[in-house]
Amino acid sequence: MSRLLTLDAAVEARDRLRLAGHTLVFTNGCFDLLHVGHIHTLEVAADHGDVLWVGVNDDTSVRLLKGKLRPLVPWEERARVVAALRAVDGVLPIVHVTAAPLLANLRPEVYVKGGDYSPATLPEIHVVRALGIRLVLVPPVPGKSSSGLVERIVHQHRD
Repeated sequence: MSRLLTLDAAVEARDRLRLAGHTLVFTNGCFDLLHVGHIHTLEVAADHGDVLWVGVNDDTSVRLLKGKLRPLVPWEERARVVAALRAVDGVLPIVHVTAAPLLANLRPEVYVKGGDYSPATLPEIHVVRALGIRLVLVPPVPGKSSSGLVERIVHQHRD
């Protein structure tokens, strides 16, 4: 089975995972420039269950979240890079600004987000609570972010 999943394929696979007693972990992000902070979060996420699926924001939602100059890398490439990582079992597109609709459809047992979020700032918290999904917040790796990387590249280019 391909690691790049459609929503329909993921829902079917989810039902099989549940019947087999597997724990599904879900996380999501833009993954515009993959860095060690992403890798850390994905590895921690994978440790919380049997199967890790990752939602990758499509280009339109990245622009809405990060601004008109982003993404730097198109969705197809970002999705393939994330899918190639050992910790990741499947990748789905996020076509909304938040992952709430995917969470509602997939009903994972665990939802993992970077520790730059809290329950008070997490856009998906209402779905997480309504479905009884366990929330895991992974502390960020200090100084590691795609936005910070973009700033460094731009600053070095100007000098």
